[in-house]
Amino acid sequence: MNAVSDTPISVTTKRAIVETLVELKVDYAFTLPGLGVTWMLDEFYETRQQLRVVLARSEQVASIMAQVVGRLTGKPGVYMGQGPFASTTGAFGILEAYFAGSPMLVLTDTSCYDGFGMYGVYQTMTGDYGAADVRTVMKTMTKSTYYATEPHEAVFAIQQAYKQANLPRQGPTAVVLKSPIIRREMPEQSRVQLYPAQGYQHVAMPKPDPQAIKSLARMVAHAERPVLIVGNGMQNARGRTLIAKLADRFGLAVATSYNAKGVVDETSQISVGMLGTWGMKSANVAVKEADTLVVIGASLGADYIKFRDPEFIKPGIQQIAQVDIDARNAGWVYPVDLAVCAEGGDVVEALLQHDLGADRRQERLDWIAGLQAAHPVFDGSPGSAEGMVNNADVVRVLDAFLTPDDLLTLDAGTNRIWATTTLKVRTPGQLIVPGGIGGMGWGAPAAAAAKLVNPEKNVVCLTGDGGFAMTMNVMATCVQENLPITVVVANNSGLGMVRDNLKTRRIAVDFSPTDFAQIAQGMGCRGIRVTTPEQLSAALNEARSATVPTVIDVVVDPESSHIETSDY
Repeated sequence: MNAVSDTPISVTTKRAIVETLVELKVDYAFTLPGLGVTWMLDEFYETRQQLRVVLARSEQVASIMAQVVGRLTGKPGVYMGQGPFASTTGAFGILEAYFAGSPMLVLTDTSCYDGFGMYGVYQTMTGDYGAADVRTVMKTMTKSTYYATEPHEAVFAIQQAYKQANLPRQGPTAVVLKSPIIRREMPEQSRVQLYPAQGYQHVAMPKPDPQAIKSLARMVAHAERPVLIVGNGMQNARGRTLIAKLADRFGLAVATSYNAKGVVDETSQISVGMLGTWGMKSANVAVKEADTLVVIGASLGADYIKFRDPEFIKPGIQQIAQVDIDARNAGWVYPVDLAVCAEGGDVVEALLQHDLGADRRQERLDWIAGLQAAHPVFDGSPGSAEGMVNNADVVRVLDAFLTPDDLLTLDAGTNRIWATTTLKVRTPGQLIVPGGIGGMGWGAPAAAAAKLVNPEKNVVCLTGDGGFAMTMNVMATCVQENLPITVVVANNSGLGMVRDNLKTRRIAVDFSPTDFAQIAQGMGCRGIRVTTPEQLSAALNEARSATVPTVIDVVVDPESSHIETSDY
């Protein structure tokens, strides 16, 4: 975008906003439009060949899709909505982005129409008497929130918010527009100039300190049982490749956070799997027995460190180093012996130039092999009631089905726990999970976004009936946008995880029976109901070549409990 002083032709704010998004190379914008966004749609139409606006059926779905696009591409996904709804029903995806560190840009407005915000308010979010305050709400769940009350501020705010979303730690930012300015012409500015957006975006990140790298290398070289605890910060193509190379060269065990599950091949000789309460016992025992822990790009959140079990990670007894691009995160949850502030991939690349104990490699690998043998993933045959499938069977079928050409998204609930504890991911980067707020309803919209970004992949979602019912309207969006994803609904007619935890004291956990295959057909999808593992396998294979989205409703035994698999 040219500086305003160089542009003799007056343009409207909305045109300048869309031009700025195009200049920032935004590919998709997700919305259920209202008021201010509606006013901008004609300008988006003019740039439809460069910026694709995806219409969702709810703000929740739009926000999830934007978050997942940001997560998978590494550049902010754009979510647009009217103030009262963007900040409430759309908060789901924003919060997921905030806690999971996904770059995201939220574009919303004060919903005050043309100056009527103080007159018997209606939908108004200005913060005035009788109104709600969209700025305050957005500030609670974004890295930064910008408020534009003048046309030139709208452009500058988007330039800065896009930049902030990309800076470490990545996350959501918001631009709140004073509604009346959206259609206003941008006056020539004698004092305030606007400059091209790209000039604000380029920031060189700090490189690892050589002395810190030497100290870290010595720490690992002297370790008999070193474990790398790898987190979401390494869940990218470069990070996955470097972690596997480093671990294999020196015989380092790789335990992952939930967000990083599958960062390396979980069947390989270096992997002990995902750690945590809903992780794999091999990973948890590895962390307990380790003499040295190197935490890379992981926050050590309570959910995957067994809620600070004092026998799990032991400062003062174990040597602990932590690598994070944000200095505030290194030594955040536990005190550490060494903190390295730099991008994880750069640190691993630097470590590859040092000897981290190559002479100990085989002894370390033997220790890992012993852990793998002593703590295999759940391999029982629990069976199920007549005409129903056990969750264990669902995971086994998926394990046999998945190839390097597939992506798998998960949702919340007992179906996810079965997957995280018993499914070994063989293709690094294949698994996409809700690891921020970890809420129900994320899986299917995430699969739609994954297919949008990776059209060459076969995308499968595993969800439960509770989660799928929340956002199943995304299947209509998939039909409209030609996104032939496959959704496997583990339908146990209830909230499985809550039901399992309550054991025999069941209240507010059982749903009335629902046939999601029939609902899917009503939305233009293929709908299949299955009651055996063999039928599920056949349905998955048929869906791989389908040209429309497929919903496979699996009748799951309500007695199939995740308690059998979890490391409580």
